[in-house]
Amino acid sequence: MARMKFLCDADRCIECNACVTACKNEHEVPWGINRRRVVTLNDGKPGERSISVACMHCSDAPCKAVCPVDCFYQTEEGVVLHNKDLCIGCGYCFYACPFGAPQYPQAGNFGTRGKMDKCTFCAGGPETDHSDAEYKKYGRNRLAEGKLPLCAEMCSTKALLAGDGDKVANIYRERVVARGFGSGAWGWGTAYQMKAGS
Repeated sequence: MARMKFLCDADRCIECNACVTACKNEHEVPWGINRRRVVTLNDGKPGERSISVACMHCSDAPCKAVCPVDCFYQTEEGVVLHNKDLCIGCGYCFYACPFGAPQYPQAGNFGTRGKMDKCTFCAGGPETDHSDAEYKKYGRNRLAEGKLPLCAEMCSTKALLAGDGDKVANIYRERVVARGFGSGAWGWGTAYQMKAGS
């Protein structure tokens, strides 16, 4: 079974935010929540890089480990989802996630912010596929339709890759080699004190 993963190629991302807009429109995500966001490092300086960030659907998800009511679960494809009917809105997952993926749907005092929301890799939720309840709580289930997440499909530069982790890794590996870095991209020359041209 394929293990679904995201990867953002920082050398291709142009900070257009098409991935963010596609996600919000596809799933009718409420105002104030961004299941995906674009982060820019060294903004306006040489070496500026942008990456699209969302839930990375970790193999050993910290959000799942800290949830006191076990509302997080993993599908056979490795997608980390949560059950909003079980969620109590404690926020432990928010603090445990290194990517800031789980979010409260609204601002306010503790206990009034609602149940957590996060990227679903366009895989819906625990309800029946394509049901009204699933769409209302989690958005459209594109994986059940045989499609990839819309954020990746809408990326104009194909910086954001999504799908089977092995295939995504192979695509990125081919890009790195094609850029001319070869083994030097991983520090081979530094590790073995090789000089340029040898």
